[in-house]
Amino acid sequence: MKKIVFFDIDGTLLDSEKKLPDNTRKAVEQLKKNGVYVAIATGRAPFMFERLREELEIESFVSFNGQYVVFENEVIYKNSLPTGEVERLVNYSKKKNNPLVFLNEKSMKSSVLENDLIEESIGSLKFPYPALDSDFYKTNEIFQALLFFEEKEDFVYRKDFPNFHFIRWHKYSTDVLPAGGSKAEGIKTMINRLGFNMEDVYAFGDGLNDIEMLQAVGTGVAMGNALDVVKKAANRTTTSVDHDGIWNGLKDLALI
Repeated sequence: MKKIVFFDIDGTLLDSEKKLPDNTRKAVEQLKKNGVYVAIATGRAPFMFERLREELEIESFVSFNGQYVVFENEVIYKNSLPTGEVERLVNYSKKKNNPLVFLNEKSMKSSVLENDLIEESIGSLKFPYPALDSDFYKTNEIFQALLFFEEKEDFVYRKDFPNFHFIRWHKYSTDVLPAGGSKAEGIKTMINRLGFNMEDVYAFGDGLNDIEMLQAVGTGVAMGNALDVVKKAANRTTTSVDHDGIWNGLKDLALI
């Protein structure tokens, strides 16, 4: 029976220094040799992990937390944010001095020229500050936005924007997705394309945006460095990303 493993990137494939551990690379190579299909499931935009895909020779992925799905280099699903709702969010967040970054599959643009919260959050991904283009959403399909504010204000946005799904990924930043959007939904799209059964689907993750994915697949594996709420959503937990978590987890599953 054919099997597939989906890997989150940050804190899962990439370690705390945003580097790919040698043992993780070897594990992915061995997985492929064993006839297991390998894919990525991430909150990142496609342009943000091109080099990693090339390094691991992975051609299928779920990006933007499920809003842009590619199977063997072919786009099979897109779900962009409604422009009218984005405009409403822009006007609302501007009054609260909460800046935004807009993302499509090729680039990201900021609503403001300078902001410390954007600098720190985007910098944690080892990416430079995005170029300014406050009207980017008006002329491009936006698959995800990043909203920058502190956690205490989460409930305000959730209450006033029911057509969006907010997932915090940094103490200063939240992903903004269409309501109902998740990695799990993106994975289901790819699984349907492949004709696989969900019980033959595995996923590794560590963040809040991985919870639906870990619950939806046949076997969800939380990294040792995952939040407790993420571990509770998983079927099992492996060691941390900095201590051969992928290698050990795949070994435990007898996939390598």
